[in-house]
Amino acid sequence: MPAPATSPTDLPVALLAGGMATRLRPITEKIPKLLVEVAGEPFFSHQIRLLKKNGLTRIVLCVGYLGEKIIEQYGDGTKWGVQIDYSFDGEKLLGTGGALIRALPKLGDAFYVLYGDSYLPIDYRSVGRSFLASGRQGLMTVFENHERYDASNVWFEGQRIHVYDKKNKEPRMKHIDYGLGLLRGSALRDWPRGEAVDLAEVYKRLVEHDQLAGYEITERFYEIGSHAGLTELDHLLRSGALGR
Repeated sequence: MPAPATSPTDLPVALLAGGMATRLRPITEKIPKLLVEVAGEPFFSHQIRLLKKNGLTRIVLCVGYLGEKIIEQYGDGTKWGVQIDYSFDGEKLLGTGGALIRALPKLGDAFYVLYGDSYLPIDYRSVGRSFLASGRQGLMTVFENHERYDASNVWFEGQRIHVYDKKNKEPRMKHIDYGLGLLRGSALRDWPRGEAVDLAEVYKRLVEHDQLAGYEITERFYEIGSHAGLTELDHLLRSGALGR
């Protein structure tokens, strides 16, 4: 088990990339989402570059569907200047939370959590520092969304997350889960091993116990989870609007 982190760049990044990517079919019928081409190269290459820019070089890929194809292309990450470990779901899909639980031996005491279809051009170190200073079990980045890019699911007010719920809408929800979080390994201690667990339920429980810090982001998020999102990000990266 890695030693406890004292700096945000000591923390590994758990990258959740085990889903079936059904919304991107037929593109993802033979390749996983991380290998979908965006601006002339696999999406994972863009994510690696963004993480390295932020001083984050330890990546634990939580994979399932066609995950072996990622290993074939990226291996242990040496060629890319990062360290990549892999954690496979196994015979059944474990969900986002279950995948993190399975990967805990590789993740250690605390870690970033990033979705495999998110492109988030922000200061990860600042978010990490805020988490380490908070003393809480988890942190969620939030964006004031007002239903613009997806359904708002967070009531964030007074620098605090009051409610997070993806299923039950509440009028004070103006923000959305931005896509980058941080967790202590202990936040997953009481959840079942080897079973499907949704990360959203983990976050909800942390909110109920006032153990989920909030960090507001003002830069919008980008994603390749849909054909529209993929087309938009491809255009923005090719144009240089988001850098490369």
